[in-house]
Parts: sequence; C-alpha cells; structure tokens
Amino acid sequence: MVVATLTRNIFIYQSVLAGFATKSFKIIFKIIFLRFYIINPVLPSNFDDIRPYNDAELPAALARMVRTPLFAQMAAFLYPDQKSEAVAKSLMAVTSIDQLQMTLMRDLIERIKATTISQFTFSGLDNISTAEPHLFVSNHRDIVLDAFLLQFVLRLNGHGTNYITFGANLMQDPFVVELGKCNKMFRVERGGTRAQFYNSLVHLSEFIRYVLTQERQSLWTAQRNGRTKDGRDQTDPSILKMFARSSKLSPAEALAPLNITPVAVSYEWEPCDLLKTRERCLTVNGVYQKAPGEDLESILTGIRQYKGQVHIAIGKSLTLDNLSALPSAGFFEAAAQLLDRQIYQNYKLYPNNYIAHDLRSGSQQYAPHYNADQRKIFLKRLVKVSELLPGNSAATCAFLDIYANPVDCSRARNSVG
Repeated sequence: MVVATLTRNIFIYQSVLAGFATKSFKIIFKIIFLRFYIINPVLPSNFDDIRPYNDAELPAALARMVRTPLFAQMAAFLYPDQKSEAVAKSLMAVTSIDQLQMTLMRDLIERIKATTISQFTFSGLDNISTAEPHLFVSNHRDIVLDAFLLQFVLRLNGHGTNYITFGANLMQDPFVVELGKCNKMFRVERGGTRAQFYNSLVHLSEFIRYVLTQERQSLWTAQRNGRTKDGRDQTDPSILKMFARSSKLSPAEALAPLNITPVAVSYEWEPCDLLKTRERCLTVNGVYQKAPGEDLESILTGIRQYKGQVHIAIGKSLTLDNLSALPSAGFFEAAAQLLDRQIYQNYKLYPNNYIAHDLRSGSQQYAPHYNADQRKIFLKRLVKVSELLPGNSAATCAFLDIYANPVDCSRARNSVG
C-alpha cells in the first residue's frame, strides 16, 4: 500500500516535471513536491474511514462542534469568565489542527491541572528524540487524560503531538466525536463478525505503520483494550500482533521500525475510581452492560474529578536487538513483558497505594510510606464505596484493588521478562 502510494506520487512528479519548460520552474516544483508528497505524503483515501480530520476539514468540524449541547458545558469549565458564544467565535478563528492544539487543547490541560491536579511531573524525555516518531504504548487509567497529558508534555518540550487511538464505542456523543477527530484521534473498530474484526485489525495496523514510517509522526495507544479496572497494568500481546500484521517480515523486524516506547501514567487518585468499582461489581460472567451515556459520564468524571499528584514516565524504546533476543515461541507474549517491566518500574507509587495494600491485607507492612492524616483521607473516600453500592460485600475489595495492585506489580517487576 505504501509502495503503491509512493509509486503513484513519483509518476505524478515525473509527468508534471516534464511539462515545465524552464529550469527555475522545475526547481521550484521539485521543492514543493518533495515537501508535501514524498517527505510528508498525504494520507491515502482508503484510510478515510478511520483517520482524524485534516486542516481543510477543520472549519466545518468546529462549526458542528460549537452547535452541540455539550459545547456550552465545556466552554463554561474551560473559560468560566466568558460566554459560550464568545468562546465559539474565538474557536471558529482557528485554521489548523496545530493551532487548535496550541490554543484549545493547551488551555484544557492547563485548566485540568489548575483545578484537579496538585502536582504534575514527568520523566524520561531523554529516552526519545524529536527527530524520530514513536509508537507510545501506555498503561490506561483514563479515557482521554492519559493521551492528552502526554501530548501536553511532548508539545511543552519541543516534540510534535501524536495521533491517538479512539475506540468506536466512544464515538457516540457528537461533541466528543468532533473534538476527538480535530485532535488527531483515529477510529479503532470494536466488534463485528470474526472476518470483519480481522480485516479491521489489518486496516488499523496499516494505518499505524503508515503514520509512523511515512508521515513520520508519533502515535499513542493503550496497552490493552479499555482501561484497567483493577490496577493491574498488563500489555495485551494481541496489541503487538496487530502492529505486526502490516508487515511480512519476521515479528522482530516488523516491530522494530515502529519505535515502540512504553509510557507509565500514575495518578494519586485514580480517575473514575468509584465508577470502575461499580463496573467490576456489576460485571457478571465477564460481561458488563453499560447504560446509555456511561462512557460520556466516565470522560467527564475523569476530567473533573480531583486527581492530586500525576506523573508521566516515558520509557526506553524497544530495539531490534531487544526484540531479536526474544524466543520465537511466545514472541509477542515476551515482547509484552518487556513493555510491562518498564511500566512497572516507572509507575510512581503514592501513599494511597500503600494504604490500600495494608487495608486489604489487614497489616501495617507499608506504614512507613504514609501518615495518619493520609490514611484518614483515604478512609473517607472508601466510605463513598458503600454509599454507591450499599450491601455489596465485594465493593470494598474491588476499590482497594485499584490502588493496592500496583504495589504488587511494582514488587514483582524484577521477575517479569
């Protein structure tokens, strides 16, 4: 597919170049063509079903977005001193995706930081290069913030922002759809028949490889399908298999050019901790029936809920040497463990994690890691679990798991991989 696109571009290049009579026009054409079609090729039309908006589509998308019911709520949260009409007018003056990310999206993260985050830190920037695209594979705790916060860090430090996976199940509310596609979020299909699901995986893999190797832009995806609900961050090997489906090379040679880079995001207070507890307790035989609008509730709760301290750690990219050293039998499982090991090592544990672990085990094993006031605040939060799910004996344990399991994962990290 990529070869076909480049072949077509070269044919156009040669045909048009032959039509110029003077040397000066030919030089100008070469510069323009190489910049926009070879160095930075246009996304092929066969990706139209999943790709985000481009600059040309942005004005119409923003016009639709400001007319959605949820826009007024977002404007009130983001710019409390302005009327939504004034915010809409300013937004309609935006002419590019890059400009949108430098204004609206930057303001959104700054507002979230000011109102819900007490301290925001990051590490690992020395592990990545501004000259190379990266496939960021992150643990997944919040529907939008995990990726948006990484984008903020990258932009703040001279990197371009990245494409972001966008589950089709989340593309329900018109405001969320328009905002997401304006912010480099691309569609990931869920469900369908077995054949449809397989074809969508191949299509997704081709898109990801094209973005990284031809557009030379970075991309964010979660390490698994959906957020973790029990605090255990484990990479699904099938995600890595999907990455490799767009190549006929060996698994190691297929993955190495993607520059896969693990990311660990750590929240002092887990976004949607009560909603995650409810979902775990109401899941029957591995199936949970979501109510209409529940995903939107999780998105808004994750944005508005107090998160305390937040840390993002960028790990070291998997190299061809790393991947070639893995056994051929169980290759993708072993590669997933390489990512997990870094995510466990880089995950930042907070007092809440140790408090939850001691409460769950009925011990004071980790008492040196917290004080009485911190324990008291955590117990107040725990009371809300029984208020949300009265009479559900499993609720307390499900809530504690969210905070306690990262301690176990961190403790066991040296035995992973």
